[in-house]
Formats: sequence, C-alpha cells, structure tokens
Amino acid sequence: MIVLNDDHNTFDHVAKTLARVVPGVNLDRGYAFADQIHKGGQAIVWSGQREPAELYWEQLSSAGLTMAPLERG
Repeated sequence: MIVLNDDHNTFDHVAKTLARVVPGVNLDRGYAFADQIHKGGQAIVWSGQREPAELYWEQLSSAGLTMAPLERG
C-alpha cells in the first residue's frame, strides 16, 4: 500500500494513523514514514496479501490519508 503526500494531513496525523492501523508500525516508524512521504511524495507502508491490504487501505483512506490505488496482483 502506498500513501501519497498531500497538503492537508499533518505529520502527527499520518504517523499516528499508520501506527494505529498498519501491523508492525509503531509511532517512531509512523513518523519515519511521514517524513519519507513528505520528502519523496509517497511511501510503501505495507505489502502483503490483498484481503488485509484492502482493509488497511480502507481504514487509512477513511482517516483522511491520500492513498494510491491498490495494485492488482
């Protein structure tokens, strides 16, 4: 799953949302992802099977994060 940079989410919101939703992401890693998203325009925050990816994608999107479409695979 790829989170994209945008002009409406704060670092805190991105980091805390990733830590709350994505398995294996703690708050420190959430901030590292937020920094990567800000500087590089995007970050791959999780990869794995499609079914859980769809759930995490929906939760992140519902929290206001700007998400790239899920790849078919």
